[in-house]
This record gives sequence, C-alpha cells and structure tokens, in this order.
Amino acid sequence: MKNISLRLDDEIFEDTEIMVTKLQKARNRYINEALEFYNEYQKRALLAKKLKNESEIVRQNSMEMVKELEDLDDEY
Repeated sequence: MKNISLRLDDEIFEDTEIMVTKLQKARNRYINEALEFYNEYQKRALLAKKLKNESEIVRQNSMEMVKELEDLDDEY
C-alpha cells in the first residue's frame, strides 16, 4: 500500500467527512473506493471513445466498399 499526501478542496473534504461519518467507514477506505470507482469510469469512457473512433473507420471503409461494388455493378 502506498502513502500519498493529498490536498482537497474544502467543500469536497467537508462532504467526505459527512459521508464517512454517515457510512461509518474509514476515510482511507472511502477515498480508495471512490478512486477505484472513478478509475473504472474513466477506463470505460476511454474504451467507448476508442470504439467510437474504430467504428467510424469501419463505417468509412464499408461505405468505400459499397461504392466500389455499385461501380462494378454499373459496369456490368
């Protein structure tokens, strides 16, 4: 386990203190879970962006192939 020093905005710190008290959870555990959740969220967002970009490439290639097939059909 790694130790880090962390500066939080006052409002975020106050909200966190309220939540750890209500949930009866250690601040470290709460922050670890929050970061784990946010990391997974970001991984999914990056994957969605990658899939969108790759889908656009496939769409462009498909459109080119359709045009080529139509051109061949017009020739015959």
